[in-house]
Amino acid sequence: MEMDMKSSLGETTAGYVDYSSETDAPLCNRETNHNFGVKLSTFYLLIFTLSVVGNSLVLYIICKFEKLNTVGNIFLLNLVVSDLVFMSSLPFWAVYHHKSSWIFGRVWCKIVGSAYFLGFYSSILFLTLMTFDRYLAVVYAVPSTRLRRRSYALASSAAVWGISLLACIKPFLLYDQAEHYYQGLVCEEVGTPESIVSEELELSGPYLQLGFFFLFPLIVVFYCYVRIAVTVISSRMTNKYRTVRLIFVIVLLFFACWTPYNVVVMLQAAEVDCVKLRKLDYALHVTRMVTYLYFCINPAFYTFVGRKFQNHFRILLQKHMPCLKNHVSINGSRTLSHIRNPQVGITSQTDVLV
Repeated sequence: MEMDMKSSLGETTAGYVDYSSETDAPLCNRETNHNFGVKLSTFYLLIFTLSVVGNSLVLYIICKFEKLNTVGNIFLLNLVVSDLVFMSSLPFWAVYHHKSSWIFGRVWCKIVGSAYFLGFYSSILFLTLMTFDRYLAVVYAVPSTRLRRRSYALASSAAVWGISLLACIKPFLLYDQAEHYYQGLVCEEVGTPESIVSEELELSGPYLQLGFFFLFPLIVVFYCYVRIAVTVISSRMTNKYRTVRLIFVIVLLFFACWTPYNVVVMLQAAEVDCVKLRKLDYALHVTRMVTYLYFCINPAFYTFVGRKFQNHFRILLQKHMPCLKNHVSINGSRTLSHIRNPQVGITSQTDVLV
């Protein structure tokens, strides 16, 4: 993600000031890539709107219909908050792209940059944590009941936020407002040319992104859902093949949304040829948008597939839109979980497995 922000918010414009080099080597003209990014700025606002609406709806239903002392609800609440933190930065980047200049000042440059990475890192870790928790709930249903309590959920959530804050030290230190030759003010990783620490932090970014915030979550998600699928197939649970198909969709969605972006980030970090960098910039813009869409759909996807949550949503529709009362039915208790676990929270049958 660090290379992403540098490329899309700073280095995509011709005349970029190379703060890390004192040589007179010609700069790579990537103005056309910047113009492409300007056109995509509208999608930032669209994704922001969709995400805020979706996450706010999930948050409202959790607070209104569910208790916040269960493991599943605590994790889901934290996931929604982390997504909202991430999305809060997108309007700033949209304006930045549209005006081709940073107009919010130095302090907001650090705040917005840090919020961007804090939301990004915490969201992917909470998704991983929720997957591991579902693995415990299904594969080790009885033994895990002693572990999967409110204190476990709170401690795990605090650990995720702590790790995410530590990972945000780099953007907080390096992101700053700087003067551009032609563009004016930019907000990007500037650092200090003479600082060895700044250089090491900058170089470590892509590897931190690839290792801890992509490969590690991908391995955990894949392993946990394979074990869950095996457990479901060997059980007597009804609709188990539907559940397995849903698991397959979840893993495929995770892989499809995250892999292209991370591959492009690593290729860009190692590339020095200007022509190839321009092509990678286009790929980075597109794959980044796919990743942003994942932030929009994951809270709804991780909740609306559960029948209990669907019932809550139908109740809201009937209450606020009476004209739909005859067209929206509420499932009875028989349609709920075949796997009862008091620690799961808002999710029961499908949600435990998703």
